[in-house]
Amino acid sequence: MSDFLPSLSALRAFEAAARHLSMTLAARELNVTPGAVSLQIRDLETSLGVRLFERKTRALALTPEGADYFTTLRAAFRLVREATAAITARNRGTVLNVTCTAGFATYWLVPRLSRFEALNPEIDVRISASHRVMDFQRDGIDLAIRHGLGGYDGLVSERLVDDELVPVCTPKLADELGPDPSPDALAPFQLIHDVYRHDWQLWLEAAGASNVDAARGPVFMHGNGAYEAMKAGLGFALMRRSFVTTELEEGQLVAPFPVGVASRLAFHLVYPGQALERPTAAAFRRWLLSEAQR
Repeated sequence: MSDFLPSLSALRAFEAAARHLSMTLAARELNVTPGAVSLQIRDLETSLGVRLFERKTRALALTPEGADYFTTLRAAFRLVREATAAITARNRGTVLNVTCTAGFATYWLVPRLSRFEALNPEIDVRISASHRVMDFQRDGIDLAIRHGLGGYDGLVSERLVDDELVPVCTPKLADELGPDPSPDALAPFQLIHDVYRHDWQLWLEAAGASNVDAARGPVFMHGNGAYEAMKAGLGFALMRRSFVTTELEEGQLVAPFPVGVASRLAFHLVYPGQALERPTAAAFRRWLLSEAQR
């Protein structure tokens, strides 16, 4: 592969002319003469060894090679513009990069985020939903929400959301259980599992159930499959109570049993000590903590 790169001015001239299919309009956009644009494009064609345009009396058309080159170049310029906008916005302090697990983003953070945006319309919150532990400096992360015991070396860690698991189901399935059901009433129903399939055993033991097979039911290893299957009425799923608070309050879902299983694990807000020197990070932290107390 050749390391040759044409001049930026030649590429800009070609991209503008290809977009407008007019040397005159491209020249007007670039604030140069049409002759200068034409010369830049001819030099580019010479250096590439291909014709990029079919020049007609009153029209300009791309050759097949020119059309392919324009498609790639247009995408490249778009990426450069987006990168430039991102870095200049970050320097103005308006971009905030947050990382958290996909589950936390889907069930807790994103449904609430409009409230933060209403209070802080000038802050552009960008969420990286990943289970990968990111490096704050290398990955340009301002704040992280991590699931664990807390106490991360060299970082501030604040407990945000506790990890209490409760069985939930659709209202229709709750009606089939009847009023004030005992945990053993789950015996004939499907138990829906996610990757943490031992959690049902822990909950059944805590609830005092003695006649329910904790291993029965489908297992969903990725994404929110267990949640979607439960919402489709296929059975009961164990959900973090904080993830389904709104749906429980609105009656979309039901938690038929008062027993919840709490663990020492929780979601923690984690950040370097200097992160709160940025007003955007400090504002988002205050909002997160207030939302966690709602």
